[in-house]
Amino acid sequence: MSRSTRQRVALGLAAGLALGALAGWFSLDRETRGLLRTLPTNRDILFWSQDQRDAAFRAMDRLPILARSRTMQAGGAPRALPPGPPLALDVDVDAYLQDQRAAALLIVHDGRLRLERYGLGFGPEGRWTSFSVAKSFTSTLVGAALRDGFIHSLDDRVSRYIPALAGSAYDDVSVRQLLTMTSGVAWNEDYADPDSDVARFNNHQPEPGVDALVSYLRRLPRAAPAGERWNYSTGETNLVGILVSQATGKTLAQYLEEKVWRPAGMQQDGTWLLSKTGQEIGGCCIQAAARDYARFGLFILDGGRSGGVSVLPDGWLAQATQRQADIGEPGRGYGYQWWTYDDGSYAARGIFGQGIFLDPKRRLVIVSNANWAGGARDPVALPARDAFYRAVQQALDREAAAQPAR
Repeated sequence: MSRSTRQRVALGLAAGLALGALAGWFSLDRETRGLLRTLPTNRDILFWSQDQRDAAFRAMDRLPILARSRTMQAGGAPRALPPGPPLALDVDVDAYLQDQRAAALLIVHDGRLRLERYGLGFGPEGRWTSFSVAKSFTSTLVGAALRDGFIHSLDDRVSRYIPALAGSAYDDVSVRQLLTMTSGVAWNEDYADPDSDVARFNNHQPEPGVDALVSYLRRLPRAAPAGERWNYSTGETNLVGILVSQATGKTLAQYLEEKVWRPAGMQQDGTWLLSKTGQEIGGCCIQAAARDYARFGLFILDGGRSGGVSVLPDGWLAQATQRQADIGEPGRGYGYQWWTYDDGSYAARGIFGQGIFLDPKRRLVIVSNANWAGGARDPVALPARDAFYRAVQQALDREAAAQPAR
């Protein structure tokens, strides 16, 4: 190829990329384009301004600094979410939405949509980022891989599936201990500390040929014997994602599409952000419509079933959604990447107000998308959301008590 031909090809590629970016920009609604004028220009999500988060959380898979992602394609027959009667809540919902800085709030009871509200200029057609809500999706893929025989046992050592961890502190850690965040390996998840592991990892330069996360984690020391202490670690859920991908030979997005996205009847495509080494971030960053988060909740309440067949092993959800680790909070615990409550309910939770709350006894799913004003773990908004969950449960109990006996 001559020099002039190579130059023409390069110019053509550059023009194509520019046109693609321009088309992506104009595919956004006017309000979102206005918000995106405040786009962040760095990858340090924890230290973006509130305006930057408002702009970015609805467009994480389109940000120039984060845009690499893979798509989970929806099937052709979405699960219906028929409307139900309005729910009589002893809560000022407008004030609650404002205080939470909510982008979406959905209440689904017995498969019917009892409440659906949006804010921050967001709507039902948009995709909002999940942050750590993705952890519960990743956990579900572990169950699917166990049922499919790709993972032989939860008691297998992690290094069986990720050989690059051999000789590190993770050599003594089982798959189960990763799922319950009881590895005993040191990790600092302080979102306000720019020197924490969760912040420093973004700037880590991996060794050649080694996944960025594996490169970082295999250097960490042991802080406690494996299985004895719970310590919240997004890094370890990211490691779970790598384990699933290596065990199955599939990308996480591909496996999620196969085992959850299509069986759950998602209406819209979803995306999953990739790490700098091209691996889906197992502990974070699925982008989906609020109604599809609700469909995931219903799929879990139904036992992970599609066409009467579960994608999960018998008894998986009973174990995954009950207390497996003590987190030091009365009435609460941690399962397999699910936050558990002693009344049998459980939740997927993500920073800045993302959540899926499930209550099997009441057949209840509550979806929350937000951008909390008080930070990643807003000390006011978080307990207020738990109080809202209880208010919804109480409203459903009053409603059931008022029904005539059959």
